Amino acid sequence: MRIRHKPWAKPELEACPFYITEPQEHKGKWCEIFPDSSKPLYVELGCGKGGFISQASPAHPENNYIAMDIKNEMLVLAKRKIENAYKEINAPTDNIRIAIQNIERIDLAWDENDRADRIYINFCNPWPKDRHNKRRLTHTRQLLNYKKFLKGDLWFKTDDDELFEESLDYFKEAGFEIKFLTRDLHSETGIENFVTEHEKMFTEEGKKIKFLIAEPLK
Repeated sequence: MRIRHKPWAKPELEACPFYITEPQEHKGKWCEIFPDSSKPLYVELGCGKGGFISQASPAHPENNYIAMDIKNEMLVLAKRKIENAYKEINAPTDNIRIAIQNIERIDLAWDENDRADRIYINFCNPWPKDRHNKRRLTHTRQLLNYKKFLKGDLWFKTDDDELFEESLDYFKEAGFEIKFLTRDLHSETGIENFVTEHEKMFTEEGKKIKFLIAEPLK
């Protein structure tokens, strides 16, 4: 789906205290952008409209969060959701940052000197055509980039059967171990799951939500 340009999006984001305008300037030192750099750092790649991050970050002030997306038009909607969520609990946005970044070029902004304790990939574009497969956020070449700075685990969630099954091969090729896997997340207990608008819509359509947790092999 083509996203319509919103000329007001960039100025609104640039006025936001938790928006990162030039992510490449923080390469090798992402933890330092937070008041308390000792907290675990969780990163959502492809945050879209912010349905996940606006729930997760205020619920866990003990962690720091970074949410990235390629489009300001998406990030500005995420920004508003985040602001509303923190306002509801009367809390400062000290543990959340959002940044514009093409995830396919994540290596321009992150390297082995960085530390992400967890990566989230939620309902990313499945890119179903074979010629576009390499653009998937779970493709082998992307996973190899994440391994450079991922110190913990990666949580992946999707409604797309083909993307999920083919991603299992990608994780294996990239040297990840699957620690947990389910093809029906909503039937599981004991897993914290923040339900987004997309997830609710897919579930109402009768689609099962696929989910896994993977770690780089030591």
